[in-house]
Amino acid sequence: MRAGATLTDRLFDALQRAIVEGEIPQGGKISEPELARRHGVSRSAVREAIARLEARKLVERKPNLGARVVVLSAEQLIEIFQLREALEGMAARLAAQAMSEAEIDALDALLAQHGRQIEQEQGQAYFQKQGDLDFHFRIVQGSQNRQLIGLLCDDLYHLLRMYRVQFGMRSKRCRQAFAEHQYLLSAIRARDPEMAELLMRQHVRASRRNLEQALG
Repeated sequence: MRAGATLTDRLFDALQRAIVEGEIPQGGKISEPELARRHGVSRSAVREAIARLEARKLVERKPNLGARVVVLSAEQLIEIFQLREALEGMAARLAAQAMSEAEIDALDALLAQHGRQIEQEQGQAYFQKQGDLDFHFRIVQGSQNRQLIGLLCDDLYHLLRMYRVQFGMRSKRCRQAFAEHQYLLSAIRARDPEMAELLMRQHVRASRRNLEQALG
């Protein structure tokens, strides 16, 4: 839990986690009175939390239906990957220029940890848990561009995580994706922004094509 979190913050975090992990199903109704009673908070706190979930595109409001969890579609998922290719390519370019040596070393240590997890869990840890997105998250944070951080870390990654958990996404690309992460880290460490952007775009594009094939 975040330090200094308000009641609304805690409710927002709890609802976001429940939506992403499927405890509240796709299309499920978000009832203000029920949430206020269950969590012991005011209706205004619930409305604010729901508004924040709506801003992250996890919840949508429909006339006469109220607030409901979004219903996911393959088309929306492909659009997310198309957007990620452009935005994360830019983030990698900036990260190669802006990340400190300590941040790069920490990214290296994170990859080493991911390598061990992949071997222990036959690749599923990278996609079903946080591993793959953790790596991307660190690079976006390393770009030091607040607009990119907001678009990717605060919005798209939660939605992508929701897809992965609820669709039970699997990938034969796990070890290849891990190798691509290593190449990308090398470009960032070499302070080569052009190569970092190229590798990131290729990496996300390959994941999108793999996904399109899986979706048929």
